[in-house]
Amino acid sequence: MTDRPDLNHPQVQDDPRAAYDEARAKCPVAHHTDTWVALGHAEVVRVATDPRTYSSAHPTRRAIPNSLDGIEHAAYRAVVDRFMTPARVAAEEPRSRAIAAALVEGLPRRTSVGAVASIGTPFAVKAQCAWLGWPSSMERELVAWMADNHAATRSGNRGWTAQVAERFDEMIVALLDARQGRPAEDVTGEVMHATVADRPLTNDEVVSILRNWTAGDLGSLAASIGVIAHLLATRPGVQHQMRERVAAGDTAWIENAIEEILRIDDPFVSNRRTATVDTVLGGQSIGSGERVLINWTAANRDPAAFSDPDAFEPEANAGSNLVFGIGPHVCPGRGLTLMELRVLVEELLRATTWVSLADEPVRETPPLGGWAEVPLILT
Repeated sequence: MTDRPDLNHPQVQDDPRAAYDEARAKCPVAHHTDTWVALGHAEVVRVATDPRTYSSAHPTRRAIPNSLDGIEHAAYRAVVDRFMTPARVAAEEPRSRAIAAALVEGLPRRTSVGAVASIGTPFAVKAQCAWLGWPSSMERELVAWMADNHAATRSGNRGWTAQVAERFDEMIVALLDARQGRPAEDVTGEVMHATVADRPLTNDEVVSILRNWTAGDLGSLAASIGVIAHLLATRPGVQHQMRERVAAGDTAWIENAIEEILRIDDPFVSNRRTATVDTVLGGQSIGSGERVLINWTAANRDPAAFSDPDAFEPEANAGSNLVFGIGPHVCPGRGLTLMELRVLVEELLRATTWVSLADEPVRETPPLGGWAEVPLILT
């Protein structure tokens, strides 16, 4: 294809979602610096479901299970999945709800409050610490780390990003060192005592799993809350529907609605792969060893899969929704994340009569997604 889309355009920084839409309309696969970017829904599904052609292995950082393929990935994925079963998620819900209710009760009314900074970030940190059994004394440090991690990611400075990542690992290692020799009293303790292939996990493997659950998920959960709050504040019809379903206790519909809101404005932007052979994707020739980026945000707005990408249609779009991925690396934490987001939305809407924008929101800067600032008025 000669009409190759350009992802170097300034619009990508100003309004990345619109830029991805424009680029995808030209061609479902773009090229950005040294990386191919899959933008079309069909192309993203193809990459995500074909690990033999598009490997998840990372050349410098072993992330469990994200950077693994095949049998090795399946073995570690089985370890992770046992912590995310529906029964375990249901058991965690009362604690998540109590955190959400206390947070919402303390929010100011009829004055500006930040959906990401004042709701999303503290809820993400408190909920994750509670789930993992981490002390509340870590919360302030984690909030500060999230701010530094976002700044480093926005900068594109790999050295800075590596330093921030190393600092996170140091926090986890210190926490694990303090627990050595103790029985498994919480999720973190259970991971420390878990086995893979009939042997105990190494300390590095435990750190990697806990990093995967927190380093990325804290920011993702906070960003999701910003996206949900923005859509509810700018689409009165959807907010009315959500309030009616919350009052009726329709938890399944609410979770489907949350997933649909995140599809419309997906804050989980991308994952990387590497081509293992010469191949063709979306009309573009990709060589063995070249990097391929899965752009979930663009794929979730492809008119070829969603006739009106901006329409709020939870039931119609559920089958093609890629918010939590697809294929062997589909997100194991989908159930936990949706539960956490649902209880926060339920508590927020039960405690208010209306949620509206207080001022103009500010888009997040790539490679991050969603909104950096969503100022709200709660009444």
